[in-house]
Amino acid sequence: MMTLSDFRQARDLLSGILSDTSLVYSPYFSRITGGEIYIKPENMQVTGAYKVRGACFKVSTLTEEEKSRGLVTASAGNHAQGVAFAAQRAGIEATIVMPTTTPLVKVNNTKDYGANVVMEGSCFDESAAVAARLSEEKGLTYIHPFNDLTVATGQGTIAYEIFKDLPDVDIILVPIGGGGLASGVSTLTKLLNPNVKVIGVEPTGAASMKAALENGSPVTLPTVSTIADGVAVKTVGDKVFPYVKENIDEIITIDDDELVDAFLDMMEKHKMVVENSGLLTIAALNHIDCKGKCVVPILSGGNMDVITMSSLVQHGLIRRGRVFTFSVLLPDQPGELLKVARIVSEQQGNIIKLDHNQFVSINRQAEVELQVTLEAFGHSHRNAIIRALEDAGYHAKIVTPGSVFG
Repeated sequence: MMTLSDFRQARDLLSGILSDTSLVYSPYFSRITGGEIYIKPENMQVTGAYKVRGACFKVSTLTEEEKSRGLVTASAGNHAQGVAFAAQRAGIEATIVMPTTTPLVKVNNTKDYGANVVMEGSCFDESAAVAARLSEEKGLTYIHPFNDLTVATGQGTIAYEIFKDLPDVDIILVPIGGGGLASGVSTLTKLLNPNVKVIGVEPTGAASMKAALENGSPVTLPTVSTIADGVAVKTVGDKVFPYVKENIDEIITIDDDELVDAFLDMMEKHKMVVENSGLLTIAALNHIDCKGKCVVPILSGGNMDVITMSSLVQHGLIRRGRVFTFSVLLPDQPGELLKVARIVSEQQGNIIKLDHNQFVSINRQAEVELQVTLEAFGHSHRNAIIRALEDAGYHAKIVTPGSVFG
């Protein structure tokens, strides 16, 4: 069982290890939701995610014999870094099995903590099977990333810090992958104040906890598909499931497109890099009634590679109409390109890229295609530019851009 005594033990053990992730008040999210929104920035935690809590507490409870055998685990990244960090502090060897789709930054960071990294499996569940096999074959001590009550207890210490910073919190939003964080945070929250609502948030493409709750026990999803790689779990933990069932008040699912918007919001309004899994709770603010309530979304981590960041920025700007591409057919005559550029300039559009295709028609003297990618202030500004082109006699149509920054 996860008891108040266990949580206290974990809190005391972690007090000299963790970084300060005090709540950050968000004027922006408070304004648009009508509530008082305080962000719990575990993306600023040592190793860049909350996972270090459970890993360090778990390692502290191992026997000397268990430590001497070395550690093994499977992880899409954040638990990997947590275990590698904990093992390095304790002077223990660690082997981490990571999915082949794991972002490079998480792989390299795990190696930097001295762990032996094995890249096998297309998702967490496949990597976990490899880690279990290595544990059996080599006698390594297996530390499960979420289906372990000691690990979950370590993760749950987040609730202590939330109550310390905001005693009158009304709602806590917590991301859900396998259920370790959700079970720990919700259990301690209900022990401290059963009136506080705890809402779990999953990606629509990997809603394994929602499926488990509907079924009454864990089920295995046939596939998972989400950009939130840290919570792409087919089967939630059977050990932590009863705690989630008992203490989570509601489950919300989020589409990947919403995470793109949340990423831009966190970058522009709070200057924070938050990985897609951690953005689930930010996106969830649009799905709950925050008016008059103190709400804490937990940002579970911030380990994101720059290629993923670039993709999110590009797609986010396109979704908001701040970058778009239009296509227009022109006669192949001198000065036509200048005319289009002048119209865009008069409308205060900023051209990023031009693609002049002379071979769109067999009669290139009659028409060539011009594709223009430009910056705008939003959808209304984008539409004004298109109208100005049409008023000048051009039939412009918006097309899906290729690489905006290429």
